[in-house]
Amino acid sequence: MLLASAALLAFAATGTMPGTAQATPAEVDAAVKKLTNNAAVKPGKVTLELPEIAENGASVPMTVKVESPMTDKDHVTAIHIFAEGNPRPVVLSVKIGPRAGKAEFAIRIRMAQTQNVLAVAVMSDGQAFSAKKEVKVTAGGC
Repeated sequence: MLLASAALLAFAATGTMPGTAQATPAEVDAAVKKLTNNAAVKPGKVTLELPEIAENGASVPMTVKVESPMTDKDHVTAIHIFAEGNPRPVVLSVKIGPRAGKAEFAIRIRMAQTQNVLAVAVMSDGQAFSAKKEVKVTAGGC
């Protein structure tokens, strides 16, 4: 009974149940550095389409596009998606090659709470570009 009451108090104070750890911005930064081989991530070239308000965090539509000619010499090699408020900072990593034709995909992601979503594209020359967007989640999906 006491344990259940403590859990309810924690939920009321934070909006999350005890034991549902959330990634921190520092964990997201560490994951970005690891997946980009410590490349300096610059804003630009990436378009991240997400709703400003997600009524259901269990299924949030997202589209990612990266400006790239997608040739053998100049193409996107990977796109990584990060979420600061989810239990794990890395939501998705997609490997892409020049035969893809374009660096673009659409998916639905789960979001636990209002948070920033970050898309990072790694280019064939080792550069990394990003876009970030905050999504307000009214009912968490994690």
